[in-house]
Amino acid sequence: MIYAIGDLHLDYTEEKSMEVFGDGWKNYQQRIFQNWDKLVDDGDTVLIPGDISWAMDLSKARVDLARIDRLKGKKILMRGNHDYWWASLKKLGDLKLGSLEFLQNNSLEAEGYSICGSRGWISKDSKDFDDHDLKIFNRELMRLENSLKASKNNKRIALIHYPPLNADGSLNEFFYLCKDYGVSDIIYGHLHGIGHKLIKEGEIKGVKLSCVAGDYIDFKPVRIR
Repeated sequence: MIYAIGDLHLDYTEEKSMEVFGDGWKNYQQRIFQNWDKLVDDGDTVLIPGDISWAMDLSKARVDLARIDRLKGKKILMRGNHDYWWASLKKLGDLKLGSLEFLQNNSLEAEGYSICGSRGWISKDSKDFDDHDLKIFNRELMRLENSLKASKNNKRIALIHYPPLNADGSLNEFFYLCKDYGVSDIIYGHLHGIGHKLIKEGEIKGVKLSCVAGDYIDFKPVRIR
């Protein structure tokens, strides 16, 4: 099976708990691990589209990443906007966490699908979107295309941390790039609390959208395929 869950926001120090954002986050780390253990088997793959650990550097993030490594299944991770610890693929590989693979300008294989992705960015119609945001937006769009081009399979799933939507709910360039490359599923997260009202899911123009932000899915990995 292929499952997905995003926005784990792990913090082994428990100094930056997400519980300040409401009762929905109560005991969220414990719930993540318990639900994972119940739902995921050793032969499954779990896609994690960003906001994985609150750590600020790789040495501290390794503790949270090791917690994920000990869980069942293979895991494919992609960077979110809060993953400040994220480093080069070489440094991430040097962690020697055998069940973890990392997406960055590359494509990875799982259950007959090529898994592609990019962090994405805030939409161009967002409030205060400026030239700096445009540079990041275009860079992430390029990274997504690099990943799609690297795919070895014509069955593709894309991970994008930010929703592939404009602020007005319309589809943005990240969505249409995925559509152009025949992506069957776009998995995203990032939206929490009142942001859930912006979530768009289901099949649109032949592409299935799924939001897997942790609090939105009650911290239970969602079966994708």
